[in-house]
Amino acid sequence: MATRARRFVVLTTAAVLLLAGLLIRAAAPKARTGMLPLRERQFTSGGAWSWFGDPRAVYYEGKYHRTYTGWVAPDGSIQVASYDHDSGRQVIVTLKARLQVDDHDNPSILVRHDGRLMVFWSTHAGPTMWYRRSLRPEDITAWEPEHTFPTNTPGAEGYTYPNPMQLSAEGNRIYLFWRGGNFNPSLSTSDDGDTWSAARTVIDNPGQRPYVKYASNGRDTIAMAFTESHPRNLQTSIYYAAYRAGALRRADGSVISMMANLPIAPTQGQKVYDHTTNGKAWVHDVALDQAGNPVIVYATFPTDSDHRYRYARWDGTRWIDRELVRAGRSMSVDPAEPNYSGGITLDHENPSIVYLSRQVNGLFEVQAWTTPDGGATWSSRPLTSPSAGNNYRPISPRGQRGDSMNVVWMHGTYPSYTSFHTGLRTQVRAPDTARAWAPRRPDVLAKGGQTALLPQEHLSGGWSGPVSLDFKTTTVVSTAKVMADPNPRSTPIPVSGQARAAD
Repeated sequence: MATRARRFVVLTTAAVLLLAGLLIRAAAPKARTGMLPLRERQFTSGGAWSWFGDPRAVYYEGKYHRTYTGWVAPDGSIQVASYDHDSGRQVIVTLKARLQVDDHDNPSILVRHDGRLMVFWSTHAGPTMWYRRSLRPEDITAWEPEHTFPTNTPGAEGYTYPNPMQLSAEGNRIYLFWRGGNFNPSLSTSDDGDTWSAARTVIDNPGQRPYVKYASNGRDTIAMAFTESHPRNLQTSIYYAAYRAGALRRADGSVISMMANLPIAPTQGQKVYDHTTNGKAWVHDVALDQAGNPVIVYATFPTDSDHRYRYARWDGTRWIDRELVRAGRSMSVDPAEPNYSGGITLDHENPSIVYLSRQVNGLFEVQAWTTPDGGATWSSRPLTSPSAGNNYRPISPRGQRGDSMNVVWMHGTYPSYTSFHTGLRTQVRAPDTARAWAPRRPDVLAKGGQTALLPQEHLSGGWSGPVSLDFKTTTVVSTAKVMADPNPRSTPIPVSGQARAAD
């Protein structure tokens, strides 16, 4: 009996070593050919964002192939990371420490034409908006001193949701949109990032707050999809307008208003969806396809506990708008926010691909939906199911065309926008590895869920269970390196009652 047991242990060990060797040999040619497997990874253990300040992530290809991502940390710090697709190295910096625990504060990222980053952020309806520029192209380890944004529209509602973009056809002029002091969408422009035009209101609805999503082709057009108000205040519909050549225009190019005659009322925009169709609506994303035609995704609410996602596109002649899928209920347990859907976003390089979060068996799961025919038919695949926790608010980094880090999402629990317990996750092309942690005891791989192979230690008693495998990370904390705020706040800014009403 003892002899058979020893023979079994020897055979089992040999099989494990053989499997480890095969994995190592199999991984080598994949690394050389660029065909590494797609694996789910934790990007940061603590972070969150709202969905109206963008871009939250940008891919830029210059000397390096890097994705830049920003978020609010659990202690309210404003953080930005770079991920190098060639080396797998991640760098994280804190641009402002312990600002405010509120996911509305997430930073928005602009990569300038010279490869330097500009990052904008504010507190939720706070009195100040800040921005910083990286000292060197494609490098987030050193920054200029913090700048205070110099202009705002009149009113007591401060700054929220910065959205920077630039147009190459206008000499790389920067267009910065945000929700301004009058609670309405506001705009300032700059040719150099130092001097800014006086703030102007773009869309005006007195006593209400239109919600806007923005996207640009980077050349000559800025698309906007918007509501009249917050859906808890009005029966909201979805409208569209685009800036091009000195005017706001409908999707067919006809002029709504010259920029000199701003603001417009929300109802002057081109109506895409009417609330009488299937309930009030809230916009989630807009993008321009390869032909320059706009695509919009949004949520509707037949009831506050029944969220539906819809997909609308301009086919060159008319808007085609269809319901896509039921999404479940609100991701927030705060009864004041019954319309916080799990989130839906477009792949801006290919808006026939949609990433969305919806309830599946009681949990919020992220899925990829693809249409070959403009939204008439769809196929879908799970990215996170089955999960041990909830997954929310996926985004696709602007400019990213590959599948490695083509979607990033929040993972964890979300009691409210001031009390989130989430990190960020993504999928990257990464090698499967096997390593010896003790003589004749290699780490090998076992299937973890449907999306990842996670390393697990083979012990005498069997598989030990999943072991976390994350990025090669360097967190930059030196104030000398990042030129941090010389007067950082020692505690997070409390959220005022006004800000709570101003989500």
